[in-house]
Amino acid sequence: MAGSFSNSIALVKASANVLRLDKELMVFPLMSGIATVLVTASFVVPFVVTGGFQVFPEGSGASYLTYALGFLFYLAQYTVIFFFNSALVGAALIRLGGGDPSVGDGLAIASKRVGTIVGYAAIAATVGMVLRFISERGGLVARLASGFAGMAWTLATYLAVPILVTKNIGPIDAVKESAALFKRTWGEQVVGNFGMGAVMFLAGLSWAAVSVALVMGASSIAPQAMVAATGIAVLGFAFLGLIGSALNGIYTAALYRYAMTGEAGYFDSGIMGSAFRPK
Repeated sequence: MAGSFSNSIALVKASANVLRLDKELMVFPLMSGIATVLVTASFVVPFVVTGGFQVFPEGSGASYLTYALGFLFYLAQYTVIFFFNSALVGAALIRLGGGDPSVGDGLAIASKRVGTIVGYAAIAATVGMVLRFISERGGLVARLASGFAGMAWTLATYLAVPILVTKNIGPIDAVKESAALFKRTWGEQVVGNFGMGAVMFLAGLSWAAVSVALVMGASSIAPQAMVAATGIAVLGFAFLGLIGSALNGIYTAALYRYAMTGEAGYFDSGIMGSAFRPK
């Protein structure tokens, strides 16, 4: 466990070194977040009218319109997320290859592959709808099966985005190649190490503790101070989210580059090789 956690720290540091060279990479998750909020807001009224907030309610009350609306929501959200993630990964790959990317470079890369990105979003939306249907309409066993299937899908598509931005292939072929590349590099049966997500989670917990202390301290001074402290806490969480998303995109790009070429670049090759360990 300690070794896994130390490896995760090393991965975060290596990703952070890349981010220090290209701080503009944080612009992509910022744009993604804004676009995601706008997409969600545009679906609020239709969801309220159709009862779409519970896409798969118990019983047979769900209409085809509700299902269609749920799919469109998934499709729009995934398209936005995958587009900006593609831009981030594309820019990160330029840096890992020795270049000096700009925000425009990343957006240009994603724009060239927008049709494929929409196709991949449609596949992901379909999988998401099916897994949610199984989870919400079944019992405990169905929820567990849905969870394991979701985990398998996440692993199989882990490298799909960098494949989409570097190769002129369709979304189905990208998913197939991602699964094959992942299996060939890290083994058929894998368990993730502690993970960068765990490190960012601990960072979030630390900031949460600081935020609680800050807000409580400010509340004893004046209402205005508490409002200001709450604003600082929220901005801190938003900033952590941007950093985490940027680091994850860099890490994904580095994993793909390592899987394709065996070159670790800014990362430790030993740690990259054991990023997902055979059971």
